[in-house]
Amino acid sequence: MRYIVILAFLGIIGSLVSALVYLMRDKGGTNRTVNALTVRIGLSIALFLFVLFAHHMGWIQSTGIIAR
Repeated sequence: MRYIVILAFLGIIGSLVSALVYLMRDKGGTNRTVNALTVRIGLSIALFLFVLFAHHMGWIQSTGIIAR
């Protein structure tokens, strides 16, 4: 489970970095920046839904972190 979440985070960060690179190179001339940010949003939503589903199925449990 941990590896799936780490891979998803790496995908999100990679998409964000590629959007930055496209923004700097294209200067707004193409839609590559928008497409990369759309992929990032999709990955973020998919990760959130996967974590909710995994919690519902009992694959992961709440840790009960207490703020002190």
